[in-house]
Amino acid sequence: MSLLSTKGLSKNYAGLQAVNSVDFDLPEGQIRALIGPNGAGKTTFVGMLSGRIESSQGQVYFDGTDITGMPAHRRMGLGMAYTFQITSIFSKLSVHENVALAARRVIGGNNSQVRLRIKEVLNKVHLVDRADQIAGDLSYGHQRLLEIGMGLAQSPRLFILDEPTQGLAENEIDDFILLIQALSAETTVLLIEHNMDVVMRTANYITVLNFGETLAEGTPNEIRANQEVQAAYLGKN
Repeated sequence: MSLLSTKGLSKNYAGLQAVNSVDFDLPEGQIRALIGPNGAGKTTFVGMLSGRIESSQGQVYFDGTDITGMPAHRRMGLGMAYTFQITSIFSKLSVHENVALAARRVIGGNNSQVRLRIKEVLNKVHLVDRADQIAGDLSYGHQRLLEIGMGLAQSPRLFILDEPTQGLAENEIDDFILLIQALSAETTVLLIEHNMDVVMRTANYITVLNFGETLAEGTPNEIRANQEVQAAYLGKN
């Protein structure tokens, strides 16, 4: 059974069809990449998955439950976490305090459990030695890792990562790939990413959008060899 799926999901903006009748199935435990040219509909599609954009037509299901009309905060309560293309940390708080705020959304006021979760998360994202540092003083790459840590602190069943390697240095990207591969043991990952090296090294399966429709799906090797994908997207990189 799929953890997340859509049936005929569509979005129309004043006559412009941004997403057109997309059927999508994401099995639990998979690292799925969503790729496509600029304007392919990726951001709109993910916005409908997360509840930040209202669909014009179709359904979204999470663990078999129809969540189409459910607001974003309730979807988070079901176990969906989402990181933005731009970091969304609390820049005036410490690294520790940022993760604590996220952890309390799920754990509540149990301070011992919150402290344990913070320690686990900071170890995973390699920020334990920066726990007392003010988040706004971190490098951009470390801020991205903190944002991922804040998502992990909520123990998500589905983690949506939107352009997570944007602005990262090469060595930071390598560390990120190792992190995502390690996370696959505890959460399902949907990765929206332009860096094709990251996609091919990280994803188990890839969905390609083009002009708001599903162009192709398959393993990294299948997508790399797909002539339609080459013509629409990969040949441009």
